[in-house]
Amino acid sequence: MKMKPAERRRARQSAVQAIYQWQITKLSAGQIIEQFSTDQDLSKTDVPYFKELLTGVIHRVDFLDEKLSPYLSRKIEDVDMVDKAVLRLAMFELTQRTDIPHKVVLNEAIELAKDFATDESYKFVNGVLDKALRSLKLREEEQGK
Repeated sequence: MKMKPAERRRARQSAVQAIYQWQITKLSAGQIIEQFSTDQDLSKTDVPYFKELLTGVIHRVDFLDEKLSPYLSRKIEDVDMVDKAVLRLAMFELTQRTDIPHKVVLNEAIELAKDFATDESYKFVNGVLDKALRSLKLREEEQGK
């Protein structure tokens, strides 16, 4: 069954919240998923995608941070926690879910930053991901993709 865009958006929203929680608590993905299943209404959420995003970011956090670092004006440790959650999720989608168009990932990340972060965060997220995307596209062109 194909998921509706709204269900994917809710999966991303829940994933940002869950990644944020993980960044603070360092609970396992399983523990966080269990909490979300109990405490949140996930009925209109693409739950498998939510789980994929959360576990994917947690398991690849060092890789994702390494990919983000060249495009940050400061160390990843100094990036706001919500911004970091959004950026990690977006970089996961850009690098691991190549079936999702880059434009969709970028737009969703900007919307997530608007939903959860400070008023100026979406500009920061957009700037970082825009630079990362340009670099990613150049590499793809060089590889003939």
